[in-house]
Amino acid sequence: MTEKNIRIWSSDSIIGAGSLHKSSCFLLGALVTSLAIFLFCGIAAAEAATIAVRLDNPPPEGTLVVLLFDSANAFGDLRDPWKMNTFPFDGRETYLIEDVPAGEYALAVYHDENVNGRLDKNFIGIPREPLGFSNRYEPKGPPTYERARFTLGSDEIRSFDVELFRPLGKRGRLGIGPGVILRSNPYRGADDIVAQPIPAITYNGERLQVFGTGLRFGLFGSGKLRFAATAGYRIGVYEEDDSRILRGLGDRDDTVMAGLALIWELPAGVNLKAGCEHDVLDEIGGGSARISADKSFQFGSARLTPEIGLNWLSSDLSDYDFGVPNSKATADRPAYKLDDTFSIEAGIGAFVELSRNWRLVCNMSAEFLEDEVTDSPIVSDDYVMKGFVALNYVF
Repeated sequence: MTEKNIRIWSSDSIIGAGSLHKSSCFLLGALVTSLAIFLFCGIAAAEAATIAVRLDNPPPEGTLVVLLFDSANAFGDLRDPWKMNTFPFDGRETYLIEDVPAGEYALAVYHDENVNGRLDKNFIGIPREPLGFSNRYEPKGPPTYERARFTLGSDEIRSFDVELFRPLGKRGRLGIGPGVILRSNPYRGADDIVAQPIPAITYNGERLQVFGTGLRFGLFGSGKLRFAATAGYRIGVYEEDDSRILRGLGDRDDTVMAGLALIWELPAGVNLKAGCEHDVLDEIGGGSARISADKSFQFGSARLTPEIGLNWLSSDLSDYDFGVPNSKATADRPAYKLDDTFSIEAGIGAFVELSRNWRLVCNMSAEFLEDEVTDSPIVSDDYVMKGFVALNYVF
């Protein structure tokens, strides 16, 4: 009896000891976990930095939006900031962005004048509301991350004095400089490349934009979806002296095309563009349309924008550019008539900020012609290379 009781006691004691051991382990684990969390939070708090923004010219009313970027591509489009803080203008001198990890950033600040929660832009995406950047950077075109970036150290308090300015100025931005239009010649026996020097005159206002031979006037929309009226000078595609096969067809006339266009800002910095135009002078008749998508990338002071698009040309214009009328047919140039045609175009644009006022702008693309065009007796190539280069001084 005694032995049994001893065994039972011993067994219970073992169970109780095991429970006590488990409880001790649980308490110890909880203590270690709490200590780890405390240490982690303490280290994070010690490493977190603060950015202080002071405005040289604070407006009397509205909202101040402070954007912190850690991506050059996002900064170039002023979209998808790493951190965004909104402050009312309440008389304070300093606006703080707290709990910022050490790293490399660029700062943008804008005055939300109409308090609609977004940075209003004109048709081509230039901000219409006052803004400013770190390092007192004041671009006259798309902002460059390289010029606004700074390195933030652990537990640092970094102060920036920012002056708000209107990117479009008081009356818009005027630019002048030399430019050249380049185009390959797809016609049989013609020179490979045609170069035409032009004055590169640009103007960017809140609604009106002029670039070379084209202009756009913003109709409505200032956020992610914007509409505009467009017009452009269409240069004749060839002169009959360009090639023996073209002689007798006559020089192609210039005309003016006008219509409507839209830009829709999609996620991840992709822009969807669509537009259609018609021959408003009725020199040729017909019209054209285009839909394209592009996305910009920054590399130092250069901004590269790949683009791909689908073009449509009405039968009037297609036949005028690539057809042969019955009255002009010859033995080696039989009559040929075209319907509506489509083409795929892929290219890349470059914008290089050389200095505060000077920039280099260029665009190169390849348009791939469909079989109905390349089957024409006056056409020898199945593509057209296009290019534009300009050196521009912006006032």
